[in-house]
Amino acid sequence: MGSVVADDYVEAYQPPVHNGCELVPGAQCANRDLSGGDFANLDLQGANFAGSNLDGSDFRHSNLRSVDFEGASLRNANLNRARMPNTHLRGADLSHASLVGLDSWSIYAQGATFDHADLTGANLAFARLSGASMQGAKLMGSNLEMAWMNKVNLIGADLRDANLQEVKMNIARLNDADMTGARIHYGNFQMAQMEGCTGCPFDWE
Repeated sequence: MGSVVADDYVEAYQPPVHNGCELVPGAQCANRDLSGGDFANLDLQGANFAGSNLDGSDFRHSNLRSVDFEGASLRNANLNRARMPNTHLRGADLSHASLVGLDSWSIYAQGATFDHADLTGANLAFARLSGASMQGAKLMGSNLEMAWMNKVNLIGADLRDANLQEVKMNIARLNDADMTGARIHYGNFQMAQMEGCTGCPFDWE
């Protein structure tokens, strides 16, 4: 007796779409209004979101390696435990965003805004953050080893127990920040402002 071949229809995979943007690796979604989008657990490696409005979006646990967020707005976005190595965030606004446990070594975030963002436990080793604003940001236990943070605004930031070994913080603003327990071996704090700072290396030369 011959074998019977099943004739069932197998539906092809359809990638998620948000406001006309197909959410796949390498997606071209620049200058779009994608606010409030659900991008959690997606592979978006190499995607282009430059200049887009992503306020309040959910990127938890997503693969954002080498994604272009230059000039994008990510205010109040959730990027907890997202993977963002080599990601471009120049000039992006991440004010009040949640980036707990973020894996983002070697990101390019010059001039970006992280005011009052939560970066607790984030891996920012080798990050390019010169000129960024991180006023009031939570950076407890974060890894900023060998990060470039010249002229960064860290007024009122919480850097307790952070890894700041070999960090470059020339002309940084550390007024009223808290660096209690931070590791600062070989860090560079030339001309940094430290008025009201707790645990800052006031004797640095």
